[in-house]
Amino acid sequence: MLTLYSYPPLFGVADNNGYGLKVFAFLKLAGVPFKHEHIFDASNAPRGQLPYIVDGEHRVGDSDTIIAHVSRKYGVTLDAALSPARRTTNLLITRTLDDLYWVMSYSRWKDGRYWHQFRDALKREHPSLTDEGLMKAKEFNAQRYYYQGIGRFEPEAAMARGIADLAALATLIPPHGYVHGDKPTEIDAAIYGFIANIYFYEIETPLKQFVISHGGLAEHCRAIHAAVSI
Repeated sequence: MLTLYSYPPLFGVADNNGYGLKVFAFLKLAGVPFKHEHIFDASNAPRGQLPYIVDGEHRVGDSDTIIAHVSRKYGVTLDAALSPARRTTNLLITRTLDDLYWVMSYSRWKDGRYWHQFRDALKREHPSLTDEGLMKAKEFNAQRYYYQGIGRFEPEAAMARGIADLAALATLIPPHGYVHGDKPTEIDAAIYGFIANIYFYEIETPLKQFVISHGGLAEHCRAIHAAVSI
């Protein structure tokens, strides 16, 4: 059976990282059986990043590469009816989520207004974590943010960038239903991976305040959450 390796849960979602939760939701919506192993150590992962899957002889990393592999091997048809224009829209949404990822991560590991609450929540839900280990992770992430660019932003400017991403997503999600109609597709799983890690996050960041205040985003998140929690 396929095994998904990803970060552990937090605040009631199956993975506290948007990419791992995206793959989890995709596998659930696609009806592909899998085991889910929660880990912090990514040293055995392709490219040294989570999530990744082990599927027989295949070890596959990167969320989009995982989804492509699973779709081919298991004949997943979630996107079978999509037009080329809608597939292009999906790519643009995916790249917007990639940008949002950095702001979400910044809000947890770098923004001094929320870091201590995030640290304490991780320690509460995962007692094996130590202050020393978390500080090393914080320092490592600070380097990543600096070289990516978001780390050169002041907190308010960083949050404004994330809110702009969320505002763009909000215009694409209908008040009821999913991005491309009455049934969820791959892009709905991707959006859920990130929005759930904001909506269910128990720390009141500007990102969470925006999602809560925009009913379409929140309703979409709740609908996918219900579908993948079965």
